[in-house]
Amino acid sequence: MNAPRALVIGGSLGGLFAANMLRAIGWETFVFERVDDDLAGRGAGIGTHHEMLDVMRRLGLTVDASIGVGVHTRVCLDRSGRITHEIPMPQLMTTWARVYRPLKQLLPQDCYRTGKVLDRIEQDSGQVAAIFADGTRVGGDLLIGADGIRSSVRAHFAPDAEPEYAGYIAWRGVVEPDGVSAATRAVAFEKYTMCLPDGEMMLAYPVPGRDDDIRPGHCSCNFVWYHPVDERETLPELCTDAAGCQHGLSIAPPLIRPEVLEAMRADARARFAPQLAELVERAEQPFFQPIFDVESAQIVFGRVALLGDAAFVARPHVGIGVTKAALDAVSLADAIVAAGGDLGAALARYDRERRWFGTRVVARARRLGAYLQAQLKPREQRNAAELHQDPAVVLREIGVPLADIQELSGRSWGGNATTPAS
Repeated sequence: MNAPRALVIGGSLGGLFAANMLRAIGWETFVFERVDDDLAGRGAGIGTHHEMLDVMRRLGLTVDASIGVGVHTRVCLDRSGRITHEIPMPQLMTTWARVYRPLKQLLPQDCYRTGKVLDRIEQDSGQVAAIFADGTRVGGDLLIGADGIRSSVRAHFAPDAEPEYAGYIAWRGVVEPDGVSAATRAVAFEKYTMCLPDGEMMLAYPVPGRDDDIRPGHCSCNFVWYHPVDERETLPELCTDAAGCQHGLSIAPPLIRPEVLEAMRADARARFAPQLAELVERAEQPFFQPIFDVESAQIVFGRVALLGDAAFVARPHVGIGVTKAALDAVSLADAIVAAGGDLGAALARYDRERRWFGTRVVARARRLGAYLQAQLKPREQRNAAELHQDPAVVLREIGVPLADIQELSGRSWGGNATTPAS
């Protein structure tokens, strides 16, 4: 008897978790990625959760201390660079590529196909088919949309579930330790560091350096700077290149105009602690990402299921985008096994579990980002929480372990989550 087949649209982390997890339960899986180049060079620093690392171990991958840099302390700096708040909070920080590479290498090469742009999806009671722009057609038993925030699969079935701009962007960059001052290395390259000037938020933390080097003095540093930006005027201007071409609501890093980068660096010098302003100065290719929410009212459509950022996107403050994708994949695989061959029942369970989880994570991320979003409102229209950030609260709540999220406490995070009856 032939193994059931899954077609995974999207070859980033969510797609790789899904493909490998289904292969582990006996399915044949094929991943279709729209771009031709390898994705390992994309992405930046990420925080890990033990739940994500457990999923990697479940897939048979070796997960040890080399996967990331351990930080034990969180600190907040004032404008002068003085530490004003400090709390113990152990966390393992890594890079996007450090998770991507082993997941991709786990798949047979012929199961990962690049340059495949989805054109449309067709399905009936017995099969689902993906038709690509090059005219090829591939059939299977299940199609998984893991193609990110601008998901073509989601657009096909739920065109109204559009990303909603949150009112701010995240400037990001990675800085090497070479030539950085001792004062900057002592905090940003060793601790999870924050600076919270009026209306802004910046985070910095160590990540594996060149060739995944995690030795002290060889780690890199990743920074994330949340900055309110008006959607109608300022954001389109930031996304316009030197030739005057407007790129929508995002722009490739090499196309960001030099004057935009210089203004950004000057703004950092004026607002942030000197240690963090130095990181912005030293970053070779800083880039920005507009922050969006995506919340889906439905994530299963017949034999099609959405997963990862294609289903829900929570603002980065909760720090669980990659972990959520991994747990989506676990939930799907476990539901299929538990259903004993009844794919419809398995997908109904998956839809129920992951919508329950996704809506709550999005809600929590919105709450954590409300202060930043409110900066575009007149000051007299903001409430007390929108006027002031409490550093002690921010240090404690940004990117916390899943078990510490109050709204989700008392639940299991994998495929066996207990959810309210639908």
